[in-house]
Amino acid sequence: MRARAGPVIEVRAALPADAVVIAAVHAASWRSAYAGILPDEYLAGLSVPRLAAGYDRMIRAGQNLLVAARTNVAKGEGPRVVGFAAGAPVQGGLAEAEISLLYVLDDWRDQGIGRRLMRSLGVGLASQGARSAFLWVLRDNPNRWFYRRLGGAPAAEGMIRFAGRELVQTAILWDPIDKLVAASPAAG
Repeated sequence: MRARAGPVIEVRAALPADAVVIAAVHAASWRSAYAGILPDEYLAGLSVPRLAAGYDRMIRAGQNLLVAARTNVAKGEGPRVVGFAAGAPVQGGLAEAEISLLYVLDDWRDQGIGRRLMRSLGVGLASQGARSAFLWVLRDNPNRWFYRRLGGAPAAEGMIRFAGRELVQTAILWDPIDKLVAASPAAG
């Protein structure tokens, strides 16, 4: 009997057909990453259809939204899209581009998918003329270390009010953006 090939992941631009599964990844990732940080009732109330409508609008507007998608999925074998990232050039602020989203399903972490998404997003933003990029991460997010491993450096702190809570957030900066673009998809 022949051994079955492992999952093949491609990073590509999101398609309108991906909106619902992107929303499901968003909800699952938030429920995992923000448990104990955001109110349980807020996390439980995340609406996949409402999130999907927002992602559909982003995709149709041509925004920089990338997905990590399994290419060898048989029916019933789990999710096709296992992560996604988004960002765009910005005027003013800490850098010339802001990375606004990065989420990977728990079962798919530690496989280089987040790194591939971030690197691909960096390449795309650089091709749009951005020479630097930043993102905001909650100080209490248990996955915040990931951005430092990609060469980002803390650049600022601020407060944000979200879901009825005051939260501290840290800006992570890649200046130049080449630090992010050079982040090897295979490196730990």
